[in-house]
Amino acid sequence: MKIHEYQAKELFRNHHIPVPEGNVALTPDDACAAAERLGGFPVVIKAQIHAGGRGKGGGVKIALSLDEVKSAASAILGRPLVTPQTGPQGKKVRKVLVEQGLDIDRELYLSIIPDRSTAKIMIIASCAGGMDIEEVAATDPAKIIRVLINPLTGITSGHGREISAGLNLAGSLAGKFSGLVENLYGLFIKTDCSLLEINPLVITKQGDLIALDAKIDIDDNALFRQKDILQYKDIDEEDPLEVEASKYNLNYINLDGNVGNMVNGAGLAMATMDLIKSAGAEPANFLDVGGGASEEMVENGFRIILSDTNVKGVLINIFGGILRCDVLAEGVVKAARKTGINVPVVIRLQGTNVEKGREILAASGLNLITAEDLKDAAEKITRIVGQ
Repeated sequence: MKIHEYQAKELFRNHHIPVPEGNVALTPDDACAAAERLGGFPVVIKAQIHAGGRGKGGGVKIALSLDEVKSAASAILGRPLVTPQTGPQGKKVRKVLVEQGLDIDRELYLSIIPDRSTAKIMIIASCAGGMDIEEVAATDPAKIIRVLINPLTGITSGHGREISAGLNLAGSLAGKFSGLVENLYGLFIKTDCSLLEINPLVITKQGDLIALDAKIDIDDNALFRQKDILQYKDIDEEDPLEVEASKYNLNYINLDGNVGNMVNGAGLAMATMDLIKSAGAEPANFLDVGGGASEEMVENGFRIILSDTNVKGVLINIFGGILRCDVLAEGVVKAARKTGINVPVVIRLQGTNVEKGREILAASGLNLITAEDLKDAAEKITRIVGQ
C-alpha cells in the first residue's frame, strides 16, 4: 500500500527522524493559511499524489510570498499532474503539502528495501541525492553504496558508520547520520515496509540532517497488523477497478492493453500474459482468482474485466485443481447473463471436471469460443482483437 509524502513524514516524526515543518492544504486559501503558520518564506508547495517525479511535472513550486503561495496552489490543486510515473493521463491533485524552505548545503539519497536474493534488508545510499537513482546506478555505479543487514540480528552502529564513510561524512554529522539510519531501520521493520526512500536527504548549512522527501510503501500482506497505517489508505489514488476487485479478495491489477484475462494461479497468470504478448496483443489486466475461488469470485472477476472499456476480448485460462472447471464455468455463465457479453470470450479449460465445465459452457447458449490449449487460446484472442 502506498501512502502520501505527508503521511510518511508523520511516521518519520513519530520515530525521531527530522523533517521540515509543514501542513496539508486542500484549497489555495488553506495553503495560504498553512504558509502563514510557518512564519516565514520561502515555502514549498508540493502536490500529494502516489507517484514520483512530481517536480518534473510542475507539482513542486517555491513561493516567496502569500500571493505566490495562492498562485502556486491554484496551479496545482484540482488538476491532473503528469509525471514519468503517472502515464499520460496523469493523476488529479486533491491536496498539497506546504513546507518551510531549507538552506541546503548537500543532498543525499537513502533508501531501505528487502533484498530477496540474500533474504536480508538492504540499505542503499548515494551522495547523488535529488537525482533518479536508476540513472545514477547506470551511469556512475561507484556512487551507490549498498549495505546488507541480517533481519535476525538487526542493525548496529557499525552499519551506520560504514554508510557514513561511504558518503564522506565525518565528526558530529556522521554520528547524526548513524542515529538517523538506525531510526529509519526501526520504522522499516515496525511498520512492515516494502520500501522506504528519502530523496533527497539534505544536509543544511547549519549542519542538520533533514528528510526533505519521504516515500513509504507498506507490504499489503501485513496490513492486518498495521491498523493505524491502514487509515492512511487513499482510495482516490487507486484504480477504481482495483478497488472494486479488492472487495472480493481478487488479485487484480489494471494494465494498458485490450485483452482481459482471468487465470487461477499467479504463475499461470504471468505465463498467460507472456503468451498474449508473444502472440502480438497486450494484456489489459492481471487477474488471479486463486485456486480456491468460489463461483461468486469468478462471477465478480468476469464482471470487473468486462467493465473495462479498453477490453476488446477476454481470455479465460483455468487449470482445474482446487478450483474445479465446472465451478468456473457456472460463474462465467452467470456473470455473462447478468452483464451481457459485449466482447468475444475465448476459454481454455483443463483439469478437474473439465468435461462437465465444457458441457455447462456449451449448454449456456452464449457465444463462448473454446481453445484446445493455451497457445491456441492466445492466438485466437489475438486474431479477434486485431480485427
